[in-house]
Amino acid sequence: MDLGLQNKIALVTGAGSQIGFGKSTALTLAREGCDVVVIDKDRAGAEQTAAEIKKLKRKVITAGVDVTNKAEVNAIVEKVLGEFGKIDILVNIAGATTPPKMFIDKTEEEWDRDLDLNLKGTLYCIKAVLPQMLSRKSGKIITIASINVIKGFPTTSIYAAAKSGISGFTRVLANEVAALGINVNCIAPGLVLTNFMAGGGPPAASIR
Repeated sequence: MDLGLQNKIALVTGAGSQIGFGKSTALTLAREGCDVVVIDKDRAGAEQTAAEIKKLKRKVITAGVDVTNKAEVNAIVEKVLGEFGKIDILVNIAGATTPPKMFIDKTEEEWDRDLDLNLKGTLYCIKAVLPQMLSRKSGKIITIASINVIKGFPTTSIYAAAKSGISGFTRVLANEVAALGINVNCIAPGLVLTNFMAGGGPPAASIR
């Protein structure tokens, strides 16, 4: 298919997992003609994804980036803008959850991990990329919420809070920047067999 993405520059976070939305999204964008920036805390995984993008004859930048680290996020965005001059598309996929526990048993450190990675990491990436989109009056931003926002799977309370925050934030940001040429959308995936699920995502037994 032709989605009109030839020669666009796309930055995809969380694209290092070899069974996940990030890699699939990065490869799909490359097949549609985008040059792709692949970032993940797992640098080796990001390199694996990048190798497949190169086979599609697209340019690729790879970096080991922890999206909870604002300095690292700002540095990779600066590098990309220096090389490509723009970022047309940002897809915020990096995310994870602490081991499932009832809310009463979750520690504040676990709260911070779920909120920082899923919510604050998304905000850092958007904050870094948005100014150059606004200056060009062009850009697409995609955030990832979760079916958990609707279903409320037990033992995932703080993860659900983070994803609910992403959903609400996306609605507001979309209204703020729509008239300025920026398109912002949120996707709320259901349960899919990815490395995230294998690592302790919402329990399949909670589907209802």
